[in-house]
Amino acid sequence: MSMYEEGERRLSCVVPFDAVPTELYLLREEVKRNLERWGASSVAGEAGLVATELATNVIKHVGEGVAAILVLEARGDRLRVEVHDESRDVPTLRVACTEAECGRGLHLLASMCEEWGTRLTAGGKAVWCELSLEPARHCMRVRRAQLILEEYRRFTSGSSSSVPTSTVLEGSVTDMIADLLHWLAAQGGDPEEALERAQMHFAAEADAVA
Repeated sequence: MSMYEEGERRLSCVVPFDAVPTELYLLREEVKRNLERWGASSVAGEAGLVATELATNVIKHVGEGVAAILVLEARGDRLRVEVHDESRDVPTLRVACTEAECGRGLHLLASMCEEWGTRLTAGGKAVWCELSLEPARHCMRVRRAQLILEEYRRFTSGSSSSVPTSTVLEGSVTDMIADLLHWLAAQGGDPEEALERAQMHFAAEADAVA
């Protein structure tokens, strides 16, 4: 069962589980459900893989069947995936080799994540990994723009049932931007400054996603 904490700048979820192989699929599904709930489904695959790799490490190195806890936390531009267990043995990233116990899981996590690490807790330790939320933000922006554009076309043309061509869509986007700039000017704002800021934001976010 998940326990949620939602705030203006943070979304978090705590999922207790038993470290057994049969729990891994359920754990990945729990990650997927939570990230869909938070609007970050585009990173659910990576986050689910990270969670199951961390849980697998608990099974291998702490013991099958021990109690563990998964913590998901979205803050700013990062998603932290953290697994707590009762051992205080800190994992180390060794040179990869062909043996299963050589830490290939940690090498995989290190290659996928922005950062990873371990911290000791009162009851053992927590191993954490942080993923970028920029892909999720990009998807949310695209979906939001799509919904706004559909409403705009419905208002201006009276219908949006037909599938528009790329030329029609581009024209609608141009008209919508122009209308927004007219509205901003009517409110006493500076359309040119707003357009320049929007272009700067778009370029920075496009570079982050690429």
